[in-house]
Amino acid sequence: MAFEPPQRLVRALGETERNGAADWLVKLPELVQQVVDLRKLTVERVQAPGGRSSLVVLVRQADGTPAVLKLAPPWARPESERAALAHWGGFGAVQLLDGNGGEGVLLLERLHPEMSVRSLPEAKALLEAAGTLRRLWVEPPAGQVFESVAERTGRQAEAMRASASADAEVAPLVDAALAAREELLASAPQARLLHGTFRQSKVLAGERMPWLAVGPDPVVGECAFDLARLVRDRVEDLIASPSGASITRRRVKRLAESLELDQERLRGWTLFRAVESGVRARRVGRPQDAELLLEFAGWL
Repeated sequence: MAFEPPQRLVRALGETERNGAADWLVKLPELVQQVVDLRKLTVERVQAPGGRSSLVVLVRQADGTPAVLKLAPPWARPESERAALAHWGGFGAVQLLDGNGGEGVLLLERLHPEMSVRSLPEAKALLEAAGTLRRLWVEPPAGQVFESVAERTGRQAEAMRASASADAEVAPLVDAALAAREELLASAPQARLLHGTFRQSKVLAGERMPWLAVGPDPVVGECAFDLARLVRDRVEDLIASPSGASITRRRVKRLAESLELDQERLRGWTLFRAVESGVRARRVGRPQDAELLLEFAGWL
């Protein structure tokens, strides 16, 4: 199958600084063809702009049923995504159609990629997104294979410290974020299976249910960590607003109350995740994104 990978995916993989990313992209058309032939799928089109860590192809199964074929490199943890989707069983999340898709291959229920929660007015979008997220917070499966919040943020904290030591401008925010992380981990409440990278654009319209989550990078930990990414959705609009700081604080309060979480814990994880994302954007050469995220973090 001859095609050009979406530019969003190419750029994102270029930022990962991982060995093998270029080789994986080169081999991607061949990989897709192998999977399509093996499963007797009919390709409709590659979804664009698509994701930042995987290739998404709209296909039809042998019986004509529409589906989505997703291929991801090993460092995107596709097997962890498969395990989480299997555990959720379609409740709140896209349905896994084939539990034995092969390494890095997922065959998923077809949703409506052109219609995400982000297309709704802001207040309605936050309400629907939060309701979807609540359904995913379940007990992890026995013998779970998922990374913990402590493990994931530990790796991120190391990279943040390295950046702060080389960039005095971000050091105060990094120090505040790392202090918040230590305090939060020291008193973490009961752990749940989390989506891991939840935001409005990760919630798509479906047929079985009005809204279903896609693209998890699952992790086990407290629910406030999962909700924190949602707080900064549409950050560019928040920064552009003269009352962005007060809107952010009200959003933290409203989301915490709607999902019965501790407001200060949500604020702390929102700070950590915003600073981590901002520092990473700065490191890989996305200064505009970094500026928005770090200004947002300063409001917290």
